[in-house]
Amino acid sequence: MAQFINCTSVSPTCPISATAYGYAPTLAPNAALLTVFILVALSQIYLLTRYRLYSYSLVIIAGSAIEAVGYIGKLLLHDNAWSEKGLRIQIICLIVAPSLLAAAIYLTLKHLVLHFGSRYSRLAPKWYTWIFIGCDFISIVVQALGGAVAVRHDKEQAEKGNKIMIAGIAFQVITMIICGGLAGEFMWRLRRATRTGAGAEGGGRTSSKAMLFFGAIVVGYVTILVRCIYRLPEMAGGWGGELMRNEAEFLVLDGLMVAVAAVAFTVFYPGIFFPEMRQNKPKGSRSSAGHDRVVSGTDKIPLR
Repeated sequence: MAQFINCTSVSPTCPISATAYGYAPTLAPNAALLTVFILVALSQIYLLTRYRLYSYSLVIIAGSAIEAVGYIGKLLLHDNAWSEKGLRIQIICLIVAPSLLAAAIYLTLKHLVLHFGSRYSRLAPKWYTWIFIGCDFISIVVQALGGAVAVRHDKEQAEKGNKIMIAGIAFQVITMIICGGLAGEFMWRLRRATRTGAGAEGGGRTSSKAMLFFGAIVVGYVTILVRCIYRLPEMAGGWGGELMRNEAEFLVLDGLMVAVAAVAFTVFYPGIFFPEMRQNKPKGSRSSAGHDRVVSGTDKIPLR
């Protein structure tokens, strides 16, 4: 819509309906999501200083902080639906941030495999981190590049950027599905071995706290995956498409989904609920190589 290219504020000649989203973001839900992500980031900073789970906390802090900045962009659009700054900020930040939160899942898988027994896993524990964090990084770069291209004034470039972002999100969805498949197969093998008694060498049980943490990881995985799947048709419809102009769907299927994941990762923090992930290993602990078994929630698992 070339006639609106010079619009900088809402007016009779520059109506809200002509903007990319067709609406001015609603204040209350967007401010609420901004608050949630700020609180998550601050909580993770505190938990990091206390439990020193650096990799886990840092990706959540970064993801939550970028989400918060994205919702600041939404609030700028609330004040002025034609705000170029607000549009740029929220496009780039809200497209990239969930990938950082997904990284917390990939970082956790290595430790879950070490905890329950790596012989039940198709991959060696370290490869969960290397492969899936690597793929996550690629998806972040592709999505960020697409976002940078999409915020240009030129319509052709905007559509090109949109396609690049779709490719990045699609790659993230594929990565998450493969990761979920491997994790599901691991748990199936473990459960089968436990039922037959083959996996009960440790004779212990996983603590109820650890199970809550595992549940939080599953919740985070499902909600982030739902968000990514929603984003594919939303962006495939192009700028000004029907899905992109539905604020309620965005708030539920993007904002709420990501917020639930971030809160779950924080409330059920592994330093409290799954201390085996802590980096400060007890002195004299042995390498986990050759000692794969089902262990109790109180056992200390040496981390490589």
